[in-house]
Order: sequence, then structure tokens, then C-alpha cells
Amino acid sequence: MAVLFWGISYVWTTMAFEYYKPITVMLIRLVIATLLMYIIFRARNLGEKVHRSDYKDFVILSFFSPFCFFIGENFGLLHTSPTIAAVIIATIPVFTPILGYVAFRERLSLINILGFLVSFAGVMIMVLDFEFRFSASPLGVFFLFFGVISALINIVFLKKLTLKYSSFTIIGVQNFLGIWFFLPVFLIMDYSHFITVRPSLQVVAALVALAVFGSTLAFMFYTTAVRSIGIARTAIFANMIPVVTAITSFLILGEALDLSKIIGMVVVICGLLMTQISRLRNRKKKQAAEYPVPGQKKE
Repeated sequence: MAVLFWGISYVWTTMAFEYYKPITVMLIRLVIATLLMYIIFRARNLGEKVHRSDYKDFVILSFFSPFCFFIGENFGLLHTSPTIAAVIIATIPVFTPILGYVAFRERLSLINILGFLVSFAGVMIMVLDFEFRFSASPLGVFFLFFGVISALINIVFLKKLTLKYSSFTIIGVQNFLGIWFFLPVFLIMDYSHFITVRPSLQVVAALVALAVFGSTLAFMFYTTAVRSIGIARTAIFANMIPVVTAITSFLILGEALDLSKIIGMVVVICGLLMTQISRLRNRKKKQAAEYPVPGQKKE
């Protein structure tokens, strides 16, 4: 369900752009999602107190995600198709092991490097034509990779906070602080346009769906999946997000799926699977070493 909602969210965002500018869409999405999560927190008594010493980390975390990440993702989506946007954003897990090596000196395996190269090649197939010229907007691709880099920096601060707080608390605080980052930008850039717009019922539904399904329920389902089947297995499912986006873009928006997009998407997903399957195998080996089969020697 998380994969389905996140995949369709690129289509809903494109629909919202027919009336509203990206900053407006992001702010509305965060406001609705924050209110909804507050109701869930109160109903299920999930609230946690944030320690004053962690305020700085939360502010930095929220600056890079949702603020910088959403700017990169949404302005990239404004200039490219939903399928290309979903594929480029889906490369975040491929870059994560490289970030782990640079920031935390975590071991970088050969399969991680190969997975990165394969996925990057797939992205190039999608955004370049046969004469190696951009078939997709270079500005859109730049914004999307800006979103990827922002998400990676976000992981550095997220790793520290996950040791102290639940996922629900972190995403709730992120969304709330994200509103205050977007609000002044909205007032300066988008407010005069916002008050003149009379949106259709379809666009209102798309905005509500983005907040309810894309920013709230998808996260809850994803967190439940991680708890049930683990991070590595869950990440493999998440690799299917671009496929969902491509299918729904074709069915709802009439986006053309040419051969280069299909080949590029397959190559990217193969690269993603290479890195995730490697992580899954390493995790199984670690578990086998910690909990050996009865009668078997522990290595």
C-alpha cells in the first residue's frame, strides 16, 4: 500500500500543478498531513517530548527534508515527467551506501558500487537521447538530483535521532517544522497567485490525497512493514515505486512510455535490486552468526 500511494503521489502532484505552484502544493500538503498526524497522535497517545538538546538537529533535519527535498522533487517534477522524477528519486537507496562510507566509514562492497553504476546508467538512458543530448529538461534533472542529495544529507541527522525517538515523532516534527520553512517562501512567491485560483474538485481531491495517502498513511504502512519484515526486504518493495508511477501516469495522464523509458526504468530497478539484495544477504549472515542453528558452531 505504501508503494502504491507513493507511486501515485507523483501523478497527484502533477495534477495539482495545473492550478497551483510547487511551493503552494508543498505547503498545503504539509499542513493537512500535520493536522492528520496530530489527530492520530492524540487518539493513539503516541506523543513524545522532544528534548531541548535535540532542537538543533530537528531543525537541520527538517531543512533538508521536507524543505530542500520537496523543493528538488517538486520543481523537478514541474519540468519532467512523473516517471522520470520517480526513477531519479528512487536512486536514493543506491547512493546511501556511498554516503555511509563517506560519513560513517561503513564498508562499501563491490556489489554496491556496481549497483550504483548500473542505476546511474539507467537514469542516463532515460534522460538522454541517442545522440547523448538531454531528452528530459536539464533543469528538471538538476532539481531532482538536488532532492536526492538533500535526502542523503537528511539521513546523517536522521540516524542520530532514530536512536532517541519513534518514527512517528520524527516525521510529525519534520512536517510541522517544514511548514515554517515553506510559509515565508509561500507568502513572498505564491500568495498573490494562490488567492486568485479557483481550483477544480479534482485538484482539491489530489491535494487531499497527497497529504492523507502520500504523506501520512503511506508512511504508517511503510513503518509497519519495516517492523514486520525488516528494512532490507521493505526497501526491495519500495524499488517498485517508479513502476507504479509509470503505469498510473500512462493510465491517468496519458504519459507516453517509449522504449528508452522502459529500458532505463528496468536498468535502474536492476541496480537498486543489486544493492538491496546485497544488504539483505549481509543481514542474514549477521543474524546467522549471532543466532546459530542449534548444534552448529558459531563463527
